[in-house]
Amino acid sequence: MAIARALLESLMIAAPRCDRADAWKILKTLFETSAARFDLREAFAVDARRFDSLTFEAAGVFADLSKNLIDQRVMAALADLARECRIEQRRDAMLAGAAINATENRAVLHVALRAPRESALHGEEVHEVLERMLAFAERVRDTRASGIRHIVNIGIGGSDLGPQMVVPALDAYCQRDLALHFVSNVDGHDIDSALRGLKPVETLFVIASKTFTTQETMSNARIARDWFVANGGTDTRRHFVAATTNIKAAAEFGIDTTFGFWDWVGGRYSLWSAIGLPIALAVGAQNFRELLGGAQAMDRHFRESPIERNLPIQLGLLDVWYRNFHGFTSRSIAPYHQGLRRLPAYLQQLEMESNGKRVDIDGQLLPFATSPVIWGEAGTNGQHAYFQMLHQGSDVIPVEFILERDPAHVHADAHRKLLANGLAQAQALMLGRSAAEAIGDTVPTASPLMDPEVLARHRTFPGNRPSSTFLIDRLTPAALGALIAMYEHRVFVSGALWNINSFDQWGVELGKMLCNDLLPRFDSGDTAGLDGSTAGLLQRLRH
Repeated sequence: MAIARALLESLMIAAPRCDRADAWKILKTLFETSAARFDLREAFAVDARRFDSLTFEAAGVFADLSKNLIDQRVMAALADLARECRIEQRRDAMLAGAAINATENRAVLHVALRAPRESALHGEEVHEVLERMLAFAERVRDTRASGIRHIVNIGIGGSDLGPQMVVPALDAYCQRDLALHFVSNVDGHDIDSALRGLKPVETLFVIASKTFTTQETMSNARIARDWFVANGGTDTRRHFVAATTNIKAAAEFGIDTTFGFWDWVGGRYSLWSAIGLPIALAVGAQNFRELLGGAQAMDRHFRESPIERNLPIQLGLLDVWYRNFHGFTSRSIAPYHQGLRRLPAYLQQLEMESNGKRVDIDGQLLPFATSPVIWGEAGTNGQHAYFQMLHQGSDVIPVEFILERDPAHVHADAHRKLLANGLAQAQALMLGRSAAEAIGDTVPTASPLMDPEVLARHRTFPGNRPSSTFLIDRLTPAALGALIAMYEHRVFVSGALWNINSFDQWGVELGKMLCNDLLPRFDSGDTAGLDGSTAGLLQRLRH
């Protein structure tokens, strides 16, 4: 740990914030003199090797960045920015266990959760929990012996979004006689729908809360326990387990079987820990280990590859280029795989909770923007919802397409249609359509009363809209692990360049405090000290 502290201290002295780096000035000049008018169509026309030079491969993920608003001059300046801001040294400090989460004086070591026992910090304790958790999962998965047919995971935020995203993504690997249900919202409709039709004797509840005090989770846990008893359940200790560090509180609730994790595991980085128990229950021990292995392969790439070929670093640099120079305010995630339908929601938390900050590590107000808004939907559903805005709206929104070459299903024609749609949308965003091209079209749905030139303007697409495409051969546990780890490291890179703490989340605390103040007022009716709006709404909501 002495090495980790030394690394952190040297970084605090020597690493500049991105906007104070010499490379930042070069990037600003490049943007103002040429990059602001960069045209993708021209770039492909003059550079026959653009695709080859702007594609990357890491841990089974192939990334095509050639449809982005970058050229070799911009890429070189961004690489210089990474070096000047000491990205590699910051990465090494994180991996060495330095307390880079400075506001909470904590290390950030989710990478240790997927590393081999002999080569990781905390390897013995991590693997002791992992092996105990996987052994438990295998016992439950023996449904003839355990009698369990349904798993209900109760958590919220990082204790829910990761497992809820991974389990449907790995549906091809899930055990068919074991159904997974996820409850997160404190809204009673959520747990009511999850419990409908279940039998206590066939149901295992997983209560996921590091402190075992999370308001939403514990409210739902108590409802679940009441339901269990009211419907004839007789062995709470057999049917409730917990992923928590608060063994005492779990025991008081009636839980003996607990799986712990550590304060150096942030919630949004915790699916690799005991929080991943629902994943292990769904796909089994071997597939869970392969999920960890895919992430570990991306970790090695991130640790060992030079900046110019390091995929997470290149993506983090691209994010800074778009956010701070082009001024793009959001990014859309479009996975062309139904199993990845929850990936946009997972990435929302990963990026926006990590990098949605307005002060740097020294508490200084930032003069530039940080995290974009992350949003999206599985393709092709998104094409029939919001792609209209992507193509013709007034905002330029970079899009990320995720495509799988070999599906788990046998419907080859449907899969070709899916892939063709994904490729076509990226192509259309780039190429656009001129008024001259549009005026020559035959459009059966167009009004014959409209002037053809006016109609053509309605049907013009500006094009030159950027996108990235990520390809995987098949959505295996290893491929999914690598994809998630790629996004984790990317978020680290952009946060480090902005010199913010990507690993705290003080922005969620104020709402919790105010909620705790408001709760007793529903009984008392006391509105003293409240603003007029909150007081008026509370009175209308009281029974």
